[in-house]
Amino acid sequence: MTTTTPPDDVRAGSLPGDAARSAALYTEVQAFYARQAHHLDAVRAEEFAATFAAEGVFAHSPDTPAARGRAAIAEEVRGFNARRFADDPVQRRHWFSMLDVRPGEDGAVETEFYALVVVTRPDAALPVIGPSCVVRDVLVREGGELRTLSRQVTQDRTLL
Repeated sequence: MTTTTPPDDVRAGSLPGDAARSAALYTEVQAFYARQAHHLDAVRAEEFAATFAAEGVFAHSPDTPAARGRAAIAEEVRGFNARRFADDPVQRRHWFSMLDVRPGEDGAVETEFYALVVVTRPDAALPVIGPSCVVRDVLVREGGELRTLSRQVTQDRTLL
């Protein structure tokens, strides 16, 4: 097995200022999304909603109006899971990938990423993937912490 050593200019701690800040922001956004997905997958509705700005908007389904504000977001998460899975126990996992992070001059951060929802049922040996989506967020800081100001989820099936 051959290993390679990165050039001096890309080793940890040696990135130029802008690149180091970009790498730090990218890592922070990834960690934020990991926590957010864990809350969503465990249906911890209040904790998930708390990752949104106070006036946050969550538009996650083509058949459902956007939820506005933390209380409405928490209610939508609880309600969606109750409506969709009340008689169909499942474990859902949200997988985010192909993350693009674009910091704005106003301090907001625009992101775009792909999301797959993996659904596992107790009587099925294999999980089901569905839906496949593209997600566009605007992130802001509240009290120094990242929060989602707006999320627009577009299911791939609606793009065809």
